[in-house]
Amino acid sequence: MKHGKKIAHLGRKTAHRKYMLANMACSLIEHKFINTTLSKAKALKRYVEPLITKSKNDSTHNRRIVFRYLKNKYAVTELFRNISQKVGDRPGGYTRIIKLGNRLGDNASMAMIELVDYNSVYSLGSDSRKKKRRRRKSKSSSQLEDAPTVEEAAKEDVPAVEEAAKEDVPAVEDNKENSNENIESEPKDS
Repeated sequence: MKHGKKIAHLGRKTAHRKYMLANMACSLIEHKFINTTLSKAKALKRYVEPLITKSKNDSTHNRRIVFRYLKNKYAVTELFRNISQKVGDRPGGYTRIIKLGNRLGDNASMAMIELVDYNSVYSLGSDSRKKKRRRRKSKSSSQLEDAPTVEEAAKEDVPAVEEAAKEDVPAVEDNKENSNENIESEPKDS
């Protein structure tokens, strides 16, 4: 019977499971997020959150305890220098699990586990800057003075357009008259 046994075995022996979780925890600390199966993400959350809590109190004893779990001095340094500073005021819940759907090959439910304070989309303390609109470069003042205004240009163009329209209309009518004469001048074969 499995009463009171809360550890997720993940289909592995104890040593393999321990090293796999240590490796995943180092990857999470280094990259700030990883994609894995949902059950591994839940097991990793239970594994890494006490280590982050220990990193808040930077002492040699806590560094040795965390190193015993992670087995990677670069991950321990990153955890105690950067991550502990960012999560110092948070009382817990340092990671977030987001479900991603099922994997195509074996239909395993996938998830992304990430450090909460390192995601700018979900974090509340992020800078909400408005996007700046880019404007065209304004013309220099000399170009503005030389260029005619829109109203002046419109007044100049309107008479020219009307004159061109008047000249075109009779030409079209002349063509129609000529074409009618050509049709009438053709002999009928009836």
